[in-house]
Amino acid sequence: MLEIYNSLTRFKETFKPLHEGHVGMYVCGPTVYGDAHLGHARPAITFDLLYRYLQFLGYKVRYVRNITDVGHLEHDADEGEDKIAKKARLEQLEPMEVVQYYTNRYHRDMAALNVLPPSIEPHASGHIIEQIAFVQRILDKGYAYVSNGSVYMDVEKYAKDFPYGKLSGRNLNDIVTETRELDGQEEKKHSYDFALWKKAAPEHIMHWPSPWSEGFPGWHMECSTMGTKYLGEQFDIHGGGLDLIFPHHEAEIAQSCAALGHETVHYWMHNNMITIAGKKMGKSYNNFITLEQFFSGDHPLLSKPFGPMVIRFFILQAHYRSTVDFSSEALEAAEKGLQRMQEAYARLQKLQAGKETTVEVAGLRQRCTEAMDDDLNTPFVIAALFDSTRAINTVHDGKGTISEADLKELKAVWQTFAIDILGLRLEEQGADEGKQKAFNGAIDLLLGIRLQAKQNKDWPTSDKIRNELTALGFQIKDTKDGFEWSI
Repeated sequence: MLEIYNSLTRFKETFKPLHEGHVGMYVCGPTVYGDAHLGHARPAITFDLLYRYLQFLGYKVRYVRNITDVGHLEHDADEGEDKIAKKARLEQLEPMEVVQYYTNRYHRDMAALNVLPPSIEPHASGHIIEQIAFVQRILDKGYAYVSNGSVYMDVEKYAKDFPYGKLSGRNLNDIVTETRELDGQEEKKHSYDFALWKKAAPEHIMHWPSPWSEGFPGWHMECSTMGTKYLGEQFDIHGGGLDLIFPHHEAEIAQSCAALGHETVHYWMHNNMITIAGKKMGKSYNNFITLEQFFSGDHPLLSKPFGPMVIRFFILQAHYRSTVDFSSEALEAAEKGLQRMQEAYARLQKLQAGKETTVEVAGLRQRCTEAMDDDLNTPFVIAALFDSTRAINTVHDGKGTISEADLKELKAVWQTFAIDILGLRLEEQGADEGKQKAFNGAIDLLLGIRLQAKQNKDWPTSDKIRNELTALGFQIKDTKDGFEWSI
């Protein structure tokens, strides 16, 4: 049986890949029924950081990040309406139309945040056959039962042979006490048994044939199935948000042990939550801010728009296992910090080498490396880089000198840790944001002239501006307060 780790504290000392030189990593991706918000950004950036660092260390990484597009229900892991299906019903779309639309938008937001694409991005709906086979293996081993066309994990029987609750630290008695009574529980032997396959109700629009019923897989089943399909029966790292430890990841462990006879994951890693006023940010709490709203500033809790690199820097300023409380003031502070780094990086590129070094630059690489090895301690990496800005500014201001060798090393450390590992776009971000603001301002000015022309009943001018902008790909909507535009 594999040993489970809840973090990679002292990274190089602790981390031992199962296959020399190769790492298999699986991360729970989004359920694509709405726009990505700040809570989605944190795991994406956290495991992008890990992906980048593993590659920097020389490992060949197969990074699998799933797309949940079936089986994640509204009220509970086993009850309620499918989130994708509900969105499709409300918007009168095909479910896969909803999936594609929000997957495209998720990819757009991840690219803006400079999150590298995974090696494989499987969809739950594309692996129904494999999930049915996985459920059958659990039934064959005697750890599941069929009830009214649905298949449930027999948690009590499983717990007699395997340590259920190992990851979350809960025991079965705790789970019995905490489990809510929900509609449809009469199908189960016990309230804490969870669905491996659900029989679809007549109104359910996403369903597939199986040996037990026309239905769909339970939410937990996709990760056990796709993780082992693409990474093997034993793989190195499984990641996700802290809120997934129970029941999702605990259920994954149970499914894998029941089907295979052993655990599949060597290391479990979980990022902590983004909170707002001390409460978890998320769609279920209706207190989330989408990434698009951050980028546009279109939300009452935002004082202004914030660029993607500000969001990334804001998240990296805190250790991935610590809680981050959102506020517009905190983002403004992160923006100022990022601007300091951008200015220092720009100055670093222009420095001229001297004969000797009279500023303190020694040990920067070691400090950054030790911080990353200490459970990906990005706040310490950022602090070390900030410390080096004193030397950069001193040389820039003509009050010190740096040798050619030290200048080359300083540039290399910034390239490695700030850009390659932290994934910050330091060189282009300030210019891009300035260009975007100028562009937006020019369009607003032009549409303001059109609005004034309309008020003056100067229809030729008004129509000319609208028609030519429309021909260039702009969509313009007149509102009672003025106008809105998009491309």
